[in-house]
Amino acid sequence: MSHYETLINSINGYAITKHFKRDLGLAKATAVALDILDSNHTGFEELHKFEEKVEGCHIFRAKIDGIHIVYAVTPEHKLVFLRGFKNFKEYEKFLSNKKKLKEMLSNH
Repeated sequence: MSHYETLINSINGYAITKHFKRDLGLAKATAVALDILDSNHTGFEELHKFEEKVEGCHIFRAKIDGIHIVYAVTPEHKLVFLRGFKNFKEYEKFLSNKKKLKEMLSNH
C-alpha cells in the first residue's frame, strides 16, 4: 500500500490554488485534480509519489504530459493542488522554498 493510499480514505475535500489554475489552465487543472482524486492512472507517468512532509502536510507529485503536479494532504485531510511545472528544476526550486510552500499550505 502506498503512502497516498493510507491517506485517501480520510480525504474530506479538496482545493485548487490560483497558481495551479494559472499553471495548467482552468479546464486542465480541474481534469487533472479529478483524475488524481479518483487515482485514475490513465496518462500519468507517475502518480502519488511521496516527496516529504512539511508542517504536517504530506507532499506528493504526479507527472502527466511532462508536467510535474505538486499536491498535498493537509492534517485536516484536505487535498490541495499547489502547482504544475513543465521544468523539473523549477519544481525542485519550489519544493526547496519551504517558506513559500508553508505560506501556500496555510492559506488552504
